[in-house]
Amino acid sequence: MPEGRLTRQDRQRIATGLADGRSYAEIARRLNRPTSTISREVGRNGGPADYRPERAHQATARRARRGTPARPPGAGPREREVFDVEAGAVDMVIGMGLPKMMARVLIGLWLSQDGKLTAAELSRGLKVSPASISTAVGYLTQQGLIRRERDPRRRRDIYVVDDDAWYHSTVLSSRRTLAAAEIAKAAGQALGPDTPVGRRLARGGAFLERISLDALASAERWRDLPP
Repeated sequence: MPEGRLTRQDRQRIATGLADGRSYAEIARRLNRPTSTISREVGRNGGPADYRPERAHQATARRARRGTPARPPGAGPREREVFDVEAGAVDMVIGMGLPKMMARVLIGLWLSQDGKLTAAELSRGLKVSPASISTAVGYLTQQGLIRRERDPRRRRDIYVVDDDAWYHSTVLSSRRTLAAAEIAKAAGQALGPDTPVGRRLARGGAFLERISLDALASAERWRDLPP
């Protein structure tokens, strides 16, 4: 399959395929590209619903000027596929709002064999400083995306991501949104529901309250969803 960069024409064909409801695999076959190339391209440029070929082409040019990690030299097909999956996942998580270093650490843990790594192992694997790892794991732990455990054998902390990671993160985020909803509703009442500002705050708070409660209920309902 081709190893070169996607062209403007390639990106236009991707956009057409998405608009026609084709799967990543089908689009990849039509372009004679790996499926991971298509999923990575779409994931890092707005996702299926917001993919724009010209915008994606310009964004790729900007990334190329900044410099991006290259595939390992001499890597075989399997190694290239793994690299593309990892890079695509990092881009996807960055697109969802996570800072780059935090995204790299999170995906590094997700793709590790047992979902457990020490700070030193993360530092070596990602080729970044221990200080960068410390900042990243602190942020990810606070967001509920990973947790810290103590390894009694090695007498050091390990960072863990497991099947409950998304559940805990969803619950934490929903509870924070619910707290914000209560503040907005209280402010609306204080300013008066008959005023434009009061109505706006009260309605916004009610909306946040409903979606937060729905998210919490859904998280509980689907927590034990089988793979």
